[in-house]
This record gives sequence, structure tokens and C-alpha cells, in this order.
Amino acid sequence: MIDHENNNRGLIDTNEALQLAESLELDLVVVSQGKEAPIAKILNYGKLQYQKKKRQSQSARPTVKEVRFGLNVGVADYNLRIEKAVGWLSKGDSVKFAIRLRGREHQYRDQAGELLDRIAKDLSQVGKIQSLDKRSLIVQVIPA
Repeated sequence: MIDHENNNRGLIDTNEALQLAESLELDLVVVSQGKEAPIAKILNYGKLQYQKKKRQSQSARPTVKEVRFGLNVGVADYNLRIEKAVGWLSKGDSVKFAIRLRGREHQYRDQAGELLDRIAKDLSQVGKIQSLDKRSLIVQVIPA
């Protein structure tokens, strides 16, 4: 058995361990089911569940960030979004860029394709192009 201060108490009778846990107002939790004797620990079970849930939610966070552009994006806005994407790629997230055309902008699909190429070229130092689809105007970049 391991007590609340992480000290190994050795083999202890189950009833004695339960009494000790109750006197400390904590729970007796079986940590490992050993072949000879199970390993039990005195701790706050609610806190253990909370920490476990928190770890799971951190590891399951979304890894694809999406950035949307219009066709006539300004230089400052473009640079700001590229810098954000560089930060996300350095953290290990992948980034998806989408160019949205509205109304008469559909006449200028070739300019949108050039913008996608520019994005791919600007991010080639920190990321690797996973997909470049000029038909749906999407480029996906993964960390290099």
C-alpha cells in the first residue's frame, strides 16, 4: 500500500488500509492488480478522475486550424494570417487555407489560384503542402 504522502507502507490488511483512508477522509484506490498482492493507494478519487479527464481533453484537441481569405485580401491581413499559421505549424497543428469567392469574383479564379500558390510558397519553410486543390480553392499545410 502507498499512503497519501507517496510513502510505501508495504503489505497491510485491507480493513486497516480502509480505516486509515477513512481517518484521512480520502479514498483507497487499487492502482495495479498484481499477481501476488494488489497495489492500493490512498488518494482523492474525485481529483484523480478530474485530472484524467483533463489530460484526455488536452490530447484530443483539434489539430486542424482553418484560415479563410477573400480574393482581395490586403497585404497586412495576408501577412497577419501567415504569421498566425507559422505559429500554429510550429506548435504541431496543421493549417487549412480556403479562398472564398463571391458573386462576380468567380471570373477571377486564376487570381485565386495564384494566391494559393503564394500561400504555399510563403509557408514552404515551416510546413509541407499536404494538398493543393485549385478547383475548390483549398490548400492544407502540415508541419515539416
